Amino acid sequence: MDQKRIMFYLIIRLWHLQMMNICLMMLLRMYNLVDKHYKKYILKNRSLVRHETRLEYLDSLIGSSDINCVDQLRMNKRTFGVLCELLRADGRVKKDGLVTLEEQVCMFLHTLSHHVKNRTIRSRFKRSGETISRYFNSVLHGVLRLQDNLLCVPEPVPVDCTDDRWRWFKNCLGVLDGTYIQVRVLENDKPRYRTRKSDIATNVGSASDSIVLRDAISNPNGLKVPRGCYYLVDAGYSNAEGFLSPYRGTRYHLKEWGQRIPSNREEYFNMKHSCARNVIERCFGLLKVRWAILRSPSFYPLKTQCRIITVCCLLHNLIRREMDVHPAECQFDNGAEVDETDRDDDIVNTIEASHEWTEYRNMLAMEMYNEWRQRRGL
Repeated sequence: MDQKRIMFYLIIRLWHLQMMNICLMMLLRMYNLVDKHYKKYILKNRSLVRHETRLEYLDSLIGSSDINCVDQLRMNKRTFGVLCELLRADGRVKKDGLVTLEEQVCMFLHTLSHHVKNRTIRSRFKRSGETISRYFNSVLHGVLRLQDNLLCVPEPVPVDCTDDRWRWFKNCLGVLDGTYIQVRVLENDKPRYRTRKSDIATNVGSASDSIVLRDAISNPNGLKVPRGCYYLVDAGYSNAEGFLSPYRGTRYHLKEWGQRIPSNREEYFNMKHSCARNVIERCFGLLKVRWAILRSPSFYPLKTQCRIITVCCLLHNLIRREMDVHPAECQFDNGAEVDETDRDDDIVNTIEASHEWTEYRNMLAMEMYNEWRQRRGL
């Protein structure tokens, strides 16, 4: 009897162990199926993970604070929204549903602001290099098509101007000058773009300022200066109708004056001229501080590099128009923009020095100098 009980107990125990083994095998099978499913539909399809990471990064740029938005994109959230709406309404950027307009603009502004390469944007926005390049060019052309909205038309200094910097320069449209933007070109083209300091830049090699201006004046779609108006230019230009230059051979730059006071009309005119014209130098400095892509050559084709320079200027105008205060403005004064008018019949079409313009400068210098001497009781 005892042996039968023992055998029965062993049979039950063996059956119990077998059932436990079967259950364990079923659990392992289920685990393998779940793990396979997870790897196949979650880990293998990483677009969901990239999408979540991308949204988090976009939110850190345009969804958090204005401080971070300005630091990363050079404009606050409201101005960013204005730009997106302009592009959506007028820019005709790509709208294929794959990349939102806001993300396109973020990638574009981030590239201009920090001059980062395609692979850096690819890492931060979790997009392919081809996608980033395609949408960069789309936004670039979109902003260029906004030129009618963003391009500033110069207005002459009014007769009743009280700004001490500008009140003597009635009908002045602004300031003209040039700046070097380094670019990358083919080896055979480098001599054409080489500057006096051996840099490769957008300025036309060793051509003087007056030659560049003459080309701009003669171009049918170039610079138009209405008669009776003029721009302030430096001594590299001729003192011609429409372009008021300083006296040559006379102290000019502000840093040359120090605590000195003018001793004649030519020196006083040059000092006031330099004070007004200095805004263009600060404007160039502000542009390069704001857009890092202008501070060093990029790897884009030359035509694209030139378009980027124009777009940076257009975005500069948008920021000045929409933002009351910008951190970069604390270091640089605002400058006047140049360009166009639709009239072709009553414009300056030559930059040859003229006796009339020299007399005008002499009369203006004498009037300025006499008024200054009266105020000082000299």
